[in-house]
Amino acid sequence: MHIPVLLKETVAALNPQPGCVYIDGTLGQAGHASAVMRLAGPTGRLLGIDRDGEALARARQNLLRDQIPGEHVLVHGAHGDIAALAHANGFEAVDAILLDLGVSSDQLDTPERGFSFRQDGPLDMRMRHDAGETAADLIARLSVSEMASLFRDLGEEKRALAIAKAIDRERQKMPFTRTIQLADCVAKVVGSAHTKGRHPATRVFQALRMAVNDEMGDLRSALEAGLNLLKPGGIMAILTFESLTDRVVKQTFKAHCGQEVSLQQGGSEWRGQLPKTELIFKKAVAGQPEELEVNPRARSAKLRAVRRVED
Repeated sequence: MHIPVLLKETVAALNPQPGCVYIDGTLGQAGHASAVMRLAGPTGRLLGIDRDGEALARARQNLLRDQIPGEHVLVHGAHGDIAALAHANGFEAVDAILLDLGVSSDQLDTPERGFSFRQDGPLDMRMRHDAGETAADLIARLSVSEMASLFRDLGEEKRALAIAKAIDRERQKMPFTRTIQLADCVAKVVGSAHTKGRHPATRVFQALRMAVNDEMGDLRSALEAGLNLLKPGGIMAILTFESLTDRVVKQTFKAHCGQEVSLQQGGSEWRGQLPKTELIFKKAVAGQPEELEVNPRARSAKLRAVRRVED
C-alpha cells in the first residue's frame, strides 16, 4: 500500500477551497488527490494524470470506494504533457497543481516492474510498461562512455566509468536481463562501504529509471506548462526525492520568483521569467520524525511550492 508522502504539509501548501480546480500530474493511487478533493467538495474538479495504466485503475477504484466528492477526470499520459491534457479536458485556469516525483511503493514492491534492486525481476523500469525502451535495452545499446555519462549525469554516481566498464565486461559474456544481475555487478564495483546506508546500485538504478522514462524532460515541461496553467493566486507544489530533480525545481521556481531591481535613472523593474510567482516556503519542507518512523521512504522527500501572482 502506497502511503502519501508529506500529506498534511502538501495539502496545507495547496490550500484547496470549495470548488477548487486541481490537477494531479502524478496521480498514483490518488492519496494526495483524495485529501485535496475532500476539501474542494462536490463542486471541485480533479484532472488526474498518470502514465501507469494500472495506477490509474487503482486510483479510480480508491476514489469511488472512499466516496471522494467532485468531478474526477482521469487520463493516461505523462505529466510532461500536462498542458495538452489540461486543454483537451477543459482545465484552462487552475487553482492547484501537484507533482509527486517519487516511484510508488506499489511499483517498487512489484518485482515484475523491474524498479527494485532488492528483488529479482526483468530489467524493465518503464512507468508505461507497454511502450518504449527498457533498462535492459539501454544497457545493451549504450557504449561505455555513454553509460558512464548517464550514470554520472542522472545518477550523480562518482564511480560511473568503473561501473560502465564492469557492465561492458559482463554483457560480453551474457546480456543483462534481470535486476539482481545488474545490482550485483554494480555492488562489486562500488562496495557497501561507499554508499552510507544506501544499496550500492541505488544511483545506477535511479539513472536508468530516469532515462527510460525521460523524467527530466517531463519535469522541465511540466514545470513551465503548469505555472502557465495556474490562475493568479494558484499554487504549484512539487515533491522530489533526488537532489537532481530538487535542484531543477528550486532553480525553476527561483527564476519565476525573480526580483525587483533598482534602476540608475530611478524607479525599479522586475526581472525574471514569466509568469511571476512567489515562494510559499523559503526552504524545502522535509518529513517529520513521526512520519519517517511510519514511512521510511519519506526520508528523502522534499516539498517546494510557489503561488502565481499577477504579471
